[in-house]
Amino acid sequence: MINYFYETDFSLDNENTFSAWLQKVVDSEGKSTNEINYIFCDDDYLLQVNKEYLNHDYYTDIITFDTCVGNVLGADIFISVDRVRENAESLNVDFNNELLRVMVHGILHLCGYKDKSNDEAQVMRSKEDEKINMFHVEQ
Repeated sequence: MINYFYETDFSLDNENTFSAWLQKVVDSEGKSTNEINYIFCDDDYLLQVNKEYLNHDYYTDIITFDTCVGNVLGADIFISVDRVRENAESLNVDFNNELLRVMVHGILHLCGYKDKSNDEAQVMRSKEDEKINMFHVEQ
């Protein structure tokens, strides 16, 4: 089950479309879902989460709290809509596409993909693109 919560004035237009896409992403990686919660918030909210739970004092676009058990994915995924919007502007990409990238980024981490090294980041980016294309095909 994929749930959406909003701690800001942002909301997804069609949650069912996003859930169907994300479930296809999970299935394509040979995993299943338990409960994945997306919490959309602003910069200040996510900064507080970052400080309180990770002892990091900086803004970020996403924080994923992994509750996976084996191949069954579970998580609380916090996304700062402010960061996504700013990243989209600075990268000169569409906000909706950047939102898809961040949303699937969290799922890919749960599937075991890393992005610490350059090689890992390159694989992650390729996987993000592949999974975003799955969303656009569905539309």
